[in-house]
Amino acid sequence: MTKLAIYPGSFDPITNGHVDILHRSLAMFDKVVVAIAENVRKAPLFTIEERKRHIREAVGNDPRVEVDAFEGLLHEYVKKRGARVVVRGLRALADFEYEFQLAHMNRRLGGQMETIFLMTSEKDFFVSSSLVKEVAQFGGDVTGLVPPLVQQELEQKVRRST
Repeated sequence: MTKLAIYPGSFDPITNGHVDILHRSLAMFDKVVVAIAENVRKAPLFTIEERKRHIREAVGNDPRVEVDAFEGLLHEYVKKRGARVVVRGLRALADFEYEFQLAHMNRRLGGQMETIFLMTSEKDFFVSSSLVKEVAQFGGDVTGLVPPLVQQELEQKVRRST
């Protein structure tokens, strides 16, 4: 039986920290579905299709990685995919408090669903998608924080909006 994990997030944009968590997840699972959440509380910079392309570009053609998108509650998506495990990255204590609440709510709603947390590497612990977008919007250099394609397209979007 294939060990399947779901790695959910907005990935707007995907950062090198996300890529690191994904690669480390692949050491534990046979297949990882990167599930782009269509979050109604956020106004995304990149479309779902752009984010899918960015993720595929960042991970190459690894057949163990699938990129998908979903709306609604995570536990329903996990159940639909036949998975039991969700992978989440943690950067700092503030992440833990939020993720702890989500993990318990998802377990309450989803029954058998488990969440595993991977600590972000020390070189990426301060990086978030929101921070990357903000730095880029003010003309800062995001080299090394996101994959090259993402950096290029982020800079193009920022130039167009100013």
